[in-house]
Amino acid sequence: MRNFKYLFAIVLAGLSFQSFAGNKERIGQAGANELLINPWARSSGFGGANSAFAEGTDAFNLNISGLTSINKTELYYSNVMLFTGTDITINSIALGQRVGEGVLGISINAMAFGDIEITTTDNPDGGQGTYSPQFLNIAVAYARNFSNSIHAGGAIRIVNESINNVGAQGVALDAGIRYQTGDYDRMKFGIAIRNVGPKMRYTGDGLSETVILQDAEFTLNQRTESFEMPALLNIGASYDFYLLPTTASEGNDEALPSDYRLTLAGTFTSNSFSQDQFRGGIELGYRNFIAIRAGLVYEQNGFGVLGEGRVNANTGPTMGLSANLPFNGKKESGISMDYSYRFANPLGGTHSFGLRLRI
Repeated sequence: MRNFKYLFAIVLAGLSFQSFAGNKERIGQAGANELLINPWARSSGFGGANSAFAEGTDAFNLNISGLTSINKTELYYSNVMLFTGTDITINSIALGQRVGEGVLGISINAMAFGDIEITTTDNPDGGQGTYSPQFLNIAVAYARNFSNSIHAGGAIRIVNESINNVGAQGVALDAGIRYQTGDYDRMKFGIAIRNVGPKMRYTGDGLSETVILQDAEFTLNQRTESFEMPALLNIGASYDFYLLPTTASEGNDEALPSDYRLTLAGTFTSNSFSQDQFRGGIELGYRNFIAIRAGLVYEQNGFGVLGEGRVNANTGPTMGLSANLPFNGKKESGISMDYSYRFANPLGGTHSFGLRLRI
């Protein structure tokens, strides 16, 4: 009964958040939208539908409670080539370490846009060099399991955006909880709130210029408008189906009823400053060795023409696969490689590559 009290409390918090989320009149009023891009190759192939069971450092952008799956140490590196041909990349690295009854984690996400020509009103054709915008966010998180069924966690994220000699800084908070039940914990339910924080504002020398007025020289400082964080709420569920009786239990340290697992997952994402989204995904896995997955992200006019009702560059479908080499046949340790692809039209699709080490 105590577990259900925890679950009921977090659901009420989520419903109160949803009361102001998804408001069409607020679409486009937030900034720091890089926080909405999932940089991790494994979960992005699922379309983010796996918020209820994202494990390890992969949980940083879905539901931070998933950190509790780390048995000792996990290191994850991911590279994203956003919209092929645009030179936009995201490099991410995350570390999770079990400390006592909980797991402490840190992630660093760096988004680069390549070199951009410097232009001015006097030199609109450039020729004065280039500059490279940088978006960086660093998150520190802690998660623990309060029972065999209840897992919860939180994170604080520092956000920095810099464009030449202008920048903005901010802080955002994440929190999440997961409840799992059934044989082999095959049923999972999760809810998470992300990117909740104060407004950000751009400042810097680039907003100042020298002007001449009545033969006198003045410095003109331009004021910028503050903007909101892209807060959101994820509510997700998943269920594992075990297919065909196992033919060889040797080396299957979890003693599962089958070597083949089929997982169905769904997540509802309620965005405060953009359209709400429904995410669905399916994954087929063989023991701890290999898994293939596909997902679909649906939102209003999500399959239309970009700019004519459709506001998201991604068109919905995603796919991915993972190959894992366990150490000594144990799921808790090993090295794995992940890949995902997200479709976009008319832009090129997004490729993500990940490498995970568990010891």
